[in-house]
Amino acid sequence: MRQRVEHDTMGEIGVAEDRLWGAQTERSRRNFSIGQERMPLELLYGLIRLKRACAQVNLQKGKLSPELRDLIVAACDDLLGGSYEEEFPLAVWQTGSGTQSNMNVNEVIANRAALLANGNLEQPRPVHPNDHVNMSQSSNDIFPAAMHVAAVFSLEDRLLPALDALHTTLCTKAREFKGLVKIGRTHLQDATPLTLGQEISGWAAMLASSSEQLRQGLEQVRSLAVGGTAVGTGLNAPKGFGEAVAAELSGETGKIFYSLTNKFHGLTGHDQLVFAHGAIKGLAANMMKIANDVRWLASGPRCGLGELSIPANEPGSSIMPGKVNPTQSEAVTMVAAQVFGNDSTIGFAASQGNFELNVFKPVIIYNFLQSVTLMADSINSFHHNCVVGITPLPQHMEAHLHASLMLVTALNPHIGYEKAAAIAKKAHQEHLSLKEAAVAMGVLSGEEFDQKVRAENMIGEIEINCGE
Repeated sequence: MRQRVEHDTMGEIGVAEDRLWGAQTERSRRNFSIGQERMPLELLYGLIRLKRACAQVNLQKGKLSPELRDLIVAACDDLLGGSYEEEFPLAVWQTGSGTQSNMNVNEVIANRAALLANGNLEQPRPVHPNDHVNMSQSSNDIFPAAMHVAAVFSLEDRLLPALDALHTTLCTKAREFKGLVKIGRTHLQDATPLTLGQEISGWAAMLASSSEQLRQGLEQVRSLAVGGTAVGTGLNAPKGFGEAVAAELSGETGKIFYSLTNKFHGLTGHDQLVFAHGAIKGLAANMMKIANDVRWLASGPRCGLGELSIPANEPGSSIMPGKVNPTQSEAVTMVAAQVFGNDSTIGFAASQGNFELNVFKPVIIYNFLQSVTLMADSINSFHHNCVVGITPLPQHMEAHLHASLMLVTALNPHIGYEKAAAIAKKAHQEHLSLKEAAVAMGVLSGEEFDQKVRAENMIGEIEINCGE
């Protein structure tokens, strides 16, 4: 492969002629051949958006010429178009400050600007990656700022829309099935009745709670560390730079960003991302519960609970013909397990700030963004390939309802707990119905039993509240 010679403060190095990156990217690419995980594009686009905003503010502050500003902005706009993803090859497992990915972005912007200006990469080039693209910045403040930018975009544009759509569908089904009475279950044992609509409303309300928690977490990551430069003091950045960049970025993207009040916090602490990911973990826990409920209630079709029917999307077995498995539920629960692990990694990594810098930044944002992607994709898949096609099987619900011994609970106010328990035990031990046991014990007549034990009177108010 033909190469061109690039240089940095350590000397010269060869770079493939058709690549836009420079010497520092190439050194990192060679020195950190670790794993297959690459720095997430969401993070890199966050850096590019920040570089664009920084160029605008550097012009306003009198530090950058209009010509250089225009080249940097044009290069950033090109890169944000999505046609240059191969120019960002670096591993997650690199320097803990993200310096090499920051320089990767700086070099690609500078070289793309050179192509826009001159049509080639001959030296001297008009835009310097450090002096111009990285002006008024340090990796130590711009990388954590990009972490927050990526978190805001991924939560607002990916996860929350997926969650809200599933919540809407569950609310619709809750209201559709609000009058369908079934047996409840606690401890995996029979309990008192409720309606299928009430049961599903609980799922919907869980998601509404998760949505509110995610929105609280989203507010935590709107504040940006940019302006702190190397250790939080703002050395080499003009006064008010962080505030101006946050305002510029907000105007450019339509998202809301603020300047972090204390930049020392922003460089060494990542509790905001821990907090926000805690909400993602809470959503994962709720999705685990909902997916498990669906596969339990759809178990069978003849030897399980069989109260719900789920879509048959693909053959369930390589040996058992006609088998249909709850594959969407299984995918959701595996994703939840991964998110739980990611949360542990993020929490530990965020605790490792030493003095003025935390050097676990790449692994924090990699796991955060992976959780968002997996949760959004699995929720969308579960929604469209399972939940929309869920239908009840009333005949099975009816059979389970009237076979349950826990309908005896309705007798507590009339005959007391101990007599009601005796009826249930006799019915269970002698394979009788509750009515047969009550009559045999002489506690109630058949007519009295029918008047007092009516499942439809045991479900409370049927008003459906989905947590809106």
